[in-house]
Amino acid sequence: MSKTTNKFSPEVRERAVRLVLDNEGQHGSRCQAVMSISAKIGCAPQTLNA
Repeated sequence: MSKTTNKFSPEVRERAVRLVLDNEGQHGSRCQAVMSISAKIGCAPQTLNA
């Protein structure tokens, strides 16, 4: 079993989740919001989906 390290602090993850949820309506879907926010904060979209 491999252990992954967390590149982002819990505070950054919480803020990113809030941004996605707050902007979901503007983007039409959660997937589009995740794509947009992940690009802005410099992480892979999969990071926010986890």
